[in-house]
Parts: sequence; structure tokens; C-alpha cells
Amino acid sequence: MFQIKPIILIIIVATIAGLWKIFEKAGEKGWKALIPIYNYYIWLKIVKRPRWWLFIFLIPGVGFMMLMVVSAITGVAFQKKKLWEMLLSGIFFFVYLPYFGFSKNNFQVPVADKTPKARASAGHEWTEAIVFAVIAATIIRTFFIEAYTIPTPSEEKTLMVGDYLFVSKASYGPRIPMTPISFPFAHTTIVGNVNSYLEWMEFPYIRIPGYTSVKRHDAVVFNFPEGDTVCANIDNPSYYQLCRMNGKESVMNNQPIRMMDGVEYPGAIITRPIDQEENYIKRCIAIAGDTIMIKHAQVYINGKMDEVPDQSQMKYIVTTKGQPLDPSVYAKLDITDDRDSAFNPPDIYEYALNLTKYSAEKIRSYMNVVSVVPEIEDSGRADTKEIFPFSSHYAWNLDNFGPLWIPKEGVTIKLDTGNLPIYKRVITAFEHNKLEVKGATIYINGAPANSYTFKMNYYFMMGDNRHNSVDSRFWGFVPEDHVVGRASFIWMSLKKDVPFPKKLRIKRFFTFVNADGLSKSYFFPGILIIILAFLYFYIKNARAEKKSLGNPKK
Repeated sequence: MFQIKPIILIIIVATIAGLWKIFEKAGEKGWKALIPIYNYYIWLKIVKRPRWWLFIFLIPGVGFMMLMVVSAITGVAFQKKKLWEMLLSGIFFFVYLPYFGFSKNNFQVPVADKTPKARASAGHEWTEAIVFAVIAATIIRTFFIEAYTIPTPSEEKTLMVGDYLFVSKASYGPRIPMTPISFPFAHTTIVGNVNSYLEWMEFPYIRIPGYTSVKRHDAVVFNFPEGDTVCANIDNPSYYQLCRMNGKESVMNNQPIRMMDGVEYPGAIITRPIDQEENYIKRCIAIAGDTIMIKHAQVYINGKMDEVPDQSQMKYIVTTKGQPLDPSVYAKLDITDDRDSAFNPPDIYEYALNLTKYSAEKIRSYMNVVSVVPEIEDSGRADTKEIFPFSSHYAWNLDNFGPLWIPKEGVTIKLDTGNLPIYKRVITAFEHNKLEVKGATIYINGAPANSYTFKMNYYFMMGDNRHNSVDSRFWGFVPEDHVVGRASFIWMSLKKDVPFPKKLRIKRFFTFVNADGLSKSYFFPGILIIILAFLYFYIKNARAEKKSLGNPKK
């Protein structure tokens, strides 16, 4: 079997050997290349680059990009100044650094004095500007804030399809990238099924402390917990759901699966690191240590009724008599979800609509509307194939769920075959233990176990669009190492499938996401501030230019 670790070792040895010889050619001791971090310092010193670049070297992921940048700069010292030569020197640093070091080419120390230098080519300047822009943007999106767009209606009407928002990674503390060697600004894949990352190097889960923790009702972005294994051809349902519906053997053998829109094949089975799993956004309903229960679609946390945001939705059956529902209602109430309708002779019309409480009351007031009733599943109906924990011991469904205790770090629970279906995936997939069941005895890592102590905190996530959201009711807990950040600010919102002027949801521009839904829009104050800032800098620059023209240098 092909082993990647020896390749990594060869790359490291070749890089250090190349630096050893380059250091000697530049007048430094070769052995300094062996000392981690210090070797970067010496490298920057001999190529005459700012010492503060050392801090960029130390940033996981970004540091790898910086290594390629400095390798390209080193190539210039060996007269590799053409753009294509610089690109090759950077990308294939593990080849070019040994070549520079062991070849007969001399290291030409960059000019350090203040004598005039020849102007770099436009291509060189643009390349350098783009590289450092990418590095700066990568640092910002890795450790501070990242832009996302809402692709599905699971959070309607709090977060709507077409919302463009910023997610704060500093809130809960940024994660150190687990796959540091990846293509910038691409998540999971680049083109088709080509991975945007390399698994040559993987870091363990480390999170820099943030200024807050995940709280109930936070809108949280996280990596999909069932996204560690996926089918190349079918994104939804997930690999695990397909296995539950059709059998694991059928999925593994790429047998045809009947979908709503025809027959499809699962395709190759792909495994992904945590930080390369698909991003989801849901509202955190219960935190570690809480007990959640859903009864007739009403959520209870630790025995207390949980309030939902005003913008949240659920499915209602709307019945009209004599005439169908006026199509203009959909635009007036901004009903964007898919709509199901039925006609029952002679003059009864039924619609299944996802509505907010306000929209439901508004529709109820129309003359031809007979009833507006929430569609809630019967508590006696169990859905063990789709609803977590997929066991006949738990007769739960979408609207009647629990009670379920959320695992908390350091807490020990009694473990038996009764509650094992709930915590099995936590113990195995998330906390990396080997679990076996022989008869009524549970073995963890080869030893009999009647209890288990959790290593991480977990969370229970639900969409505000309660009847159109694939959330923790379908796949269970979200581990803390899957948490990406907190949805903070919507800067733009566009409707789909409408002409441009009507696309703009101005009331959602420049709004903050909070536990109650959304704040008021700060769009017009924000635009005013931007205009005033632009005028200030324009006037300031005009005055400076006028002053310089009036006082020419001698």
C-alpha cells in the first residue's frame, strides 16, 4: 500500500538540506537550518526581508504559503527572476531549495543599502501584491471573520436563502486549521471531486480561547457531523442516512438507489477531515449538560418552555373554500419555501405552507380561508429510520422527541445497551474509542465498561424553519471541535428568480444576527458613514496634493 509519511519525511529532509547549503553560501552557519523557528529567522535575514514575517511563518496553513513565498524570493537571489521561475521555485520548494544549495550557482545577497534599485516588472509587482493579499485574507478568514451565504431555507425567516453574512470566528475562539495544506478560499473541493486540501499533514483539534462560549439561541456555523463520510454522487441524503435506508452493503457496492427525481448511484465513498466537512448553520437550542424535550412541536429545555424567534416558521395546513389562495399572498408575506397544494372537489383547496406566526394570523384573516392549522406529527408515531438515535427503543419523531441529555466534558454517565444508541457515535467517531458489544456487555478499548466519561462538550442544533430543517433531530449532537463560529452580521440579502430591483431585501441589509432573530437594519446609517469617510479622504488627499504643488521640492 502507498504510504505518504515517507514522502513527507523526504520533503522535510530535502528542504532542510537545501537550506543548510544556502545558509553556508550566504555566510551563515549551515547547522542553523536544523533549529525550528530560528531557521526561519535566519532565512528571512539572508534574503533581507522583515523579521516580523516570522510570525506569519508560525500561523498554521498560512505558514505553509509563506514558506513558498520566501522560497520564490530565494530563487531571485539565485537569478531565477522570471515569473514562471519564481512560481516553480515557490510551489516546488522541496526540489528547488536543494538545487539552489547544492548547485554551483552563487547566492547574491539582495541590496540592503539605499541606492536606487531597478524597478521590478509589472508582473513581479502584481504577483507579490496578490500573494500577500491572499495571505492577509487567509489570516482574516481563519482567525477573525469569514463570509458565508445561506443556500437553504432551514433557517427561514431568521436567515433566508440569498443572505450574505459574516461569521465571527473570534467569538468562540478560532480553530487551528487541521488540514493546513489547502487551496486558498476553497472548501472541500476545487473542481468536481478534486479535493481542495492535502492530508499529508494533519493537526489535532486546538482552539484559541475566544471571548464567549456557545450559548442557547446562538446562530452557529459548524461542520456537518455526518460529513466525515460522503458519497461522491449524492449529497442529500447523507451517506449514513443512505445506509440506514438502503443498507450499508448496498451503498458500499454502489447499487442503484431510488431518489425522488429518479435512480442514482452513490458513487465513490469519500472520507474527510473535520475542517473539510460541509458547513451548516443552525440555532443552538441546547448546550452541554442540558436536557431537551420536544412535545407537540414545543421545545422544552431542562423542563422549561423554550421561546423561539418571531421569524421562526413551521408547517401549516391552509384550507380555503370557493376560491384558491390569491398568488399575491406569497409575495406580500415573502413566502419563499416550496409550496404543496391540493384541490378537493367541489370547492375546497388545501395548501401546506411553512409560515411564521405573523403570516399564519394574516392568512387566517382572509375572507375565503376556512382554517390555518399547524401540521404536527402524532406522538405515537415513531420514525426510527430518519430520527436520531435510529433505535426502536426510542419512539421519537420530528415533533415529539426526547428527553435527551446533551453530553458535557468531564461528566460520567452510566452506560448500558439501552442508552448506547444515543452515545455510540460520540464514543467512537467523535472521541475515537473502539467499542464492541458482546451480549449485554459493552467493551471500550478492549475493557468492559458500564460507564463513560465525555472528553468534549456537545450541542443540539435546530433550524428556525422547524419543519424544513435537517438538524440534530436527524443526526444527533454537534461536537465542540466541529464548531466554526457565530453568525454575526448580514451585509446583503438578495431574492432569487426575480428581476434586479426586486432582488434587494433592503430591510435585511446591515442587520445583526442575535438570539431573538435580527436587529433593525443599519443600511442607511452605514451608507452615510461610508460616503462621509470617502469625502473625508478625498478632501484630505486633494489638500495634500495642492500643498505639494505649492511647495515643490528643491
